[in-house]
Amino acid sequence: MFSRNKSGATPPAPDPVAAAAEIEQAGTATGKGRPTPKRKDSEAANKRPLVPNDRRAAAKSAREKQREMRDREYQAMQTGDERYLPPRDKGPVRRYVRDHVDARWNLGEFFLPIALVFIVMSLLTAQNQGLAFVTVMALYVIVLLTIIDAFIMWRGLRKRLVRKFGEVPKGTVMYAVMRAFQLRRARLPKPVHKKHGVYPE
Repeated sequence: MFSRNKSGATPPAPDPVAAAAEIEQAGTATGKGRPTPKRKDSEAANKRPLVPNDRRAAAKSAREKQREMRDREYQAMQTGDERYLPPRDKGPVRRYVRDHVDARWNLGEFFLPIALVFIVMSLLTAQNQGLAFVTVMALYVIVLLTIIDAFIMWRGLRKRLVRKFGEVPKGTVMYAVMRAFQLRRARLPKPVHKKHGVYPE
């Protein structure tokens, strides 16, 4: 009923190792040549650390940026460039205060040299109690006159600020007084006008 092989031999069974090799070879020829990565491996590869691996390089870069910022601020205080001035000196109010103080002859700007002279005199007259007492009292008088002059300066400046800007921001008093007590050549930012008497409008 069923036909048999004339030779009477059964066909050989397929070799599983050879079949697997043929499948892998076919996949290599037709596919992308590598297995598809897992999702967690892809996410891990895309992540970037928040802290750089080389902390020394990061710290060095931060120091260089800070140094560049300080250099820009110092240059701005020499030239008056408003863009790079420190926050303490920025703004039209602070610029107006600086111009007003620089235009006025202030006793405070002479206080440091005078105080040094009186210190030397007190050392030279230490053996003479009378002269030492006179020297100390004279220094106290100068200090008092300097404070009165600073008060008069601030009173006039305050009226100008209220008239021009409508208010006096916090910290303006100390800003003006501290500048008035500095030597004119040592003031930063530098005075815009070289001579006294040029008041801001």
